[in-house]
Amino acid sequence: MLLTAIVPVYNESKTLAILLEKLMALPCEMQIIAVDDGSTDSSPQILKSLADEKKILYLRHESNQGKGMAIRTGLDAAEGVYTIIQDADLEYDPKDIQRMLDVAVENNADAVFGSRNLHSHSEHSYRRYYLGGKFLTMLANFLYGLDISDESTCYKMVRTELMKSLNLKCRGFEFCPELVAKLARRRIKINEIPIHYHPRKMTEGKKIRWQDGAKAIATLIKYRFPGIK
Repeated sequence: MLLTAIVPVYNESKTLAILLEKLMALPCEMQIIAVDDGSTDSSPQILKSLADEKKILYLRHESNQGKGMAIRTGLDAAEGVYTIIQDADLEYDPKDIQRMLDVAVENNADAVFGSRNLHSHSEHSYRRYYLGGKFLTMLANFLYGLDISDESTCYKMVRTELMKSLNLKCRGFEFCPELVAKLARRRIKINEIPIHYHPRKMTEGKKIRWQDGAKAIATLIKYRFPGIK
């Protein structure tokens, strides 16, 4: 199995079936792990139906524990050479995953990120989120000596055994800065390629808030100290 896609899900019934259809249409051999994080809409029924057809591995938290916990639950069951995170909405285009995988295989890479900022036709989210993402990227580059263009991208593809070895402790959206920090501490080269991005509005279900940005800053700073694992 070359790739595992972990799909954390929390009340995404409006887009979930379409997203999974796009994911399953990719030509690569792939394990899809969908982790429902205590959804109260029809997301569990959608996932169970696909699991019954043996198209996905369906895991569930009985109560909402956060995106990071859903990713960690999925990671425990990941069997692919590489693992990527796929949000359950339609902000990211699964077609870009195949391009990322090609880069990973061709370069024998440990990590490949899909950068929204490298694609000239990618849309931007709310201005405050766009600027916040730029700040987090600059902070990560400054603290860890990196040269990446999109710290907070969802599309982070990493060798599965490497990701499992990072001792991730995230519970929420701080998954991204923790993963970046721990890869940087190991001096893992992060390759980047341009990807498409179509941000949704708050009224369409966007969940991240300013408090998550504050946690991301704190996470990047915290893991800069060598004694913190």
